[in-house]
Amino acid sequence: MAARTMMLGGMNVHVSEPAGAGPHPAVVVCFHRDGVDVFTKTVTARLAAAGYVAAAPNFYHRRPKDEDTAEAIKTLLDAELVADIDATVAALSKMPNVKRDAIGIVGHCLGGRTSFLGACKNTAFKACAVFYGGSIGIARGPGPAPLTFAKDIACPVAGFFGNDDENPSPKNVKELADALDAAGKTHSFNAYDGAGHAFLNWNNRPRYREEQAEDAWVKLLAFFASTLKRG
Repeated sequence: MAARTMMLGGMNVHVSEPAGAGPHPAVVVCFHRDGVDVFTKTVTARLAAAGYVAAAPNFYHRRPKDEDTAEAIKTLLDAELVADIDATVAALSKMPNVKRDAIGIVGHCLGGRTSFLGACKNTAFKACAVFYGGSIGIARGPGPAPLTFAKDIACPVAGFFGNDDENPSPKNVKELADALDAAGKTHSFNAYDGAGHAFLNWNNRPRYREEQAEDAWVKLLAFFASTLKRG
């Protein structure tokens, strides 16, 4: 396994790649509010260890490098997020070790929302995984909220949520499930008792829930194995 930085114009993308020539399935990893940090890089590494080329684009690339992510997050716009995701997918599709018809997307917290938005807007995705993505019913910038585009998603969706979370709350999760049901879209949601927001983040010990996190990770890999044709 190897990790490197790929530059797409002015956007840096952290890429973790499995051993071997491939071609391998690929996954776009959408970061949480703290950006492409240790947690996000570890997610890409764990996916690479499971046989996926994992790419985490830096959606903050338009901001000053030393800006606090608490400020940078306020500037994110849906149109720019979609453009960055599309650029990452296009780059992955040109990599000789990537199976271009087997690309998925996953994200955590802010990234869960971003992954859903990206899958609604780019039909190249064969799988979308949402970890406790909040504010899916709220737009960033002009235009409808991601929830509005549920009818446009072209791949199965897996969701992982904590029943103690407030954003998304169980009510928000039901709204997302209802929107996908109404659109006739395939989805499988997992809701965990005793878990709140960021329960998968092993670097956030107050929120991390080992049992629920490990169950969710196993289910995530099984989901990608079935949708991205691995194993």
